Amino acid sequence: MSALDPNSVIAVVGAGAMGGGVAQVAAAAGHPVRLYDQADGAARAAIDRIDQGLDKLVQRGRISAEEQQALVGRIQPVERLEAIGDAALVIEAIVEDLNIKQRLFRELETLCPKAILASNTSSLSITAIGSALERPQRLLGMHFFNPAPIMKLVEIISGLASDPALAETLFDTATAWGKLAVHARSTPGFIVNRVARPYYAEALRLLQEGAADAATLDAIYRDGGGFRMGPFELMDLIGQDVNYAVTESVHHAYYGDPRFTPSLIQKALVDAGWLGRKSGRGFYDYREGADNPAPAEQPPCAPPREVTVIGTETQIAPWKALLESSGLAFQVLSGEHLSILCDGFTLRPSDGHMATVRAHRDNIRDLVLYDLCLDLENTARITLCAADQASPRALEQATGLLQALGKRVTVIDDVPGMVVLRTVAMLANEGADAVNQGVCDAAAVDTAMQAGVNYPLGPLAWADRIGLRPLLKVLKHLQKTYGEDRYRPSPLLLRKVAAGEGFHD
Repeated sequence: MSALDPNSVIAVVGAGAMGGGVAQVAAAAGHPVRLYDQADGAARAAIDRIDQGLDKLVQRGRISAEEQQALVGRIQPVERLEAIGDAALVIEAIVEDLNIKQRLFRELETLCPKAILASNTSSLSITAIGSALERPQRLLGMHFFNPAPIMKLVEIISGLASDPALAETLFDTATAWGKLAVHARSTPGFIVNRVARPYYAEALRLLQEGAADAATLDAIYRDGGGFRMGPFELMDLIGQDVNYAVTESVHHAYYGDPRFTPSLIQKALVDAGWLGRKSGRGFYDYREGADNPAPAEQPPCAPPREVTVIGTETQIAPWKALLESSGLAFQVLSGEHLSILCDGFTLRPSDGHMATVRAHRDNIRDLVLYDLCLDLENTARITLCAADQASPRALEQATGLLQALGKRVTVIDDVPGMVVLRTVAMLANEGADAVNQGVCDAAAVDTAMQAGVNYPLGPLAWADRIGLRPLLKVLKHLQKTYGEDRYRPSPLLLRKVAAGEGFHD
């Protein structure tokens, strides 16, 4: 089936921030929209907010006043559900309560006999909502992301009874509305809220283990990993209570899978009422006059006198480019594993082991490790950790080398997998498991995480770039270090490595 005709009526039930945003999206695509909310005046107030938001776009020259007037004019507030009976599509955007949603859809099933019924739920099972209906095949999920007019992603969720043809209609309709749509099966967290959990979980564990403070870890994720926001500032923006509740919900829904174990640090914030921006305090202090710490950064250090880079041609390439532009004297040697040797110390990329363990295993006393970067040549910040056996001079020289290459340097405590590497490994592993369990395909994982939460790369595309075999080693080293099922590799990752394939081959 193709997309819904632009002249067909779209009804939105719920006139909060999300419902109003969805109504605006549908109206912008040319549909006549009927907006309903049980609270008196709420629909009219939502349309006024849409109009005010469009005023700003007119002032910036993004749209004309005529376009604004036409868009707002296509949204009609209605006071009774009976007024949406001729809708081709009804999108529900009300409170996240299963019983309330079931009651609403039972009513809609009768009032709107020809409509596709869609829930914007972010956490509830489409199968469970549909179980209350006479014709559950009419119900699907159409999960927009806030703010709906700006965020591109729409997850099209199929419950156990959902009609596949209707899922294709919603997919095509969302695409016609200018969105990036992905198909997903109704499982806890769908794609984004499931695959994103390690971004918060690994950061919280790193904080708990004293790797660095929140401000420093956020800077590492932003500058080294290319993420738009660090996990701690993002949790403060979302709301600690909301983020914690989603983690608890997914953890419970997966019967206590340790991959989704909530953090005691976050629970303490919730218990204290430190919910982030909305309460004035979270990981950061947002009260007037508050002084939040700056990210830790190494002071200037002298560069080493001699630099030798050992590795494969691919491994050496970014280091060679950086060294050539720095003016430092260096030589390049061929080898199987990347190492940078400078005046007696060794710099290597993290592989998931602690630096102290690798120094002991490889008999390299002055060993320093560096974290994964999205783009080594152009990254602003490189993160280091040193083996406990290493002399202070080794870390100073490593710092001096990277500063000579134009990088800011942050040092963290010696933790397995460091920061960006272990987080990307876990994101990719969770994405692989979603594919392995038939929730979605690999392309949907990457599209969802880039369009839904602004990741710099899709986790599975990032895994392909790193190499699946090295990524698998990182997970195995983490699993061995912690002795936890949390870090178990996905069967699909094991299979891809054994076959010599990538996720997007």
